[in-house]
Amino acid sequence: MNQQNTLLTAAIFGCISVALGAFGAHALKATLTASGRIDTYELAVKYQFYHTLALFAIGLVMSKVPGPAMMISSTLITIGVILFSGSLYALALTSLRFVVFLTPVGGVFLVAGWAVAAYAIATRKPWL
Repeated sequence: MNQQNTLLTAAIFGCISVALGAFGAHALKATLTASGRIDTYELAVKYQFYHTLALFAIGLVMSKVPGPAMMISSTLITIGVILFSGSLYALALTSLRFVVFLTPVGGVFLVAGWAVAAYAIATRKPWL
């Protein structure tokens, strides 16, 4: 993703994570507590928000670290958030047990996104 799309995605993910966090804490609290899935839901919100901040940082750094690596990193993290947090939201709110298999796949995408960002930054010369 290019810089504009990365920053836009971060802004959208941030908005969604705050809204879902508030919705979970208020409207869904009884349901999540009764099903024993409040921790799962909170983990989904946390990881989405952490990676929202990462996408925002990557978007800002893109102008200083040119090349495809940061764009690849933002794409990997975006896919990771959708798979990781999305599967945890689905697990917490539905009886769809198969979605649990998407969570580690999303985690791999998140790790890969961080690794590609680290590579892009480490190989950038001269730095800033």
